[in-house]
Amino acid sequence: MIKADVGKPGAGAKIVDKTVARLGRLDILVNNAGEQHPAEDIGDISPEQLQRTFATNIFGMFYLVQAALPHLGKGAAIVNCTSVTMYQGSAGLLDYSATKGAITAFTRSLSENLVERGIRVNGVAPGPIWTPLNPRGGAPADKVATFGESTPMKRPGEPNEVAPCFLFLACDDSSYMSGQVLHPNGGTIVNG
Repeated sequence: MIKADVGKPGAGAKIVDKTVARLGRLDILVNNAGEQHPAEDIGDISPEQLQRTFATNIFGMFYLVQAALPHLGKGAAIVNCTSVTMYQGSAGLLDYSATKGAITAFTRSLSENLVERGIRVNGVAPGPIWTPLNPRGGAPADKVATFGESTPMKRPGEPNEVAPCFLFLACDDSSYMSGQVLHPNGGTIVNG
């Protein structure tokens, strides 16, 4: 296990260097680190929280891609985790949703930037998925108790219902896809 704060500029290089030293090469980069801090009023989002959320959620992706790129060759894949909140918004997760919009734009732009090098870049935009982030993300107990019930499937997803999207985008089965986003979100139509 490698412990690092992905929001710090040197963390990407540390993670990539240790990974390449241990495995000998790098073919796939999955950017999935994220944090969220619910706030119903934009005035409640401190400058520190805003900067921290952006540092972890989007700056960390830049740092990791910059560090990984020298090790990624033709056929490599980058998969970024965005969110349904990018497509439908979230009144209580303003800074988090904004980072997810940035991640989607980053994914599409990076795809255009790297496609001629044979490196595919795609994203996954999960809906409400039951992960440790949810009960620890600061949501009130009543919201945690009804988490995911607003989806057409009336429940949150489980990690094993999202993982196949990441696997598909990381493997050769998706060799004709780049700049795309998959939506495991319980049936929510997002048109994007």
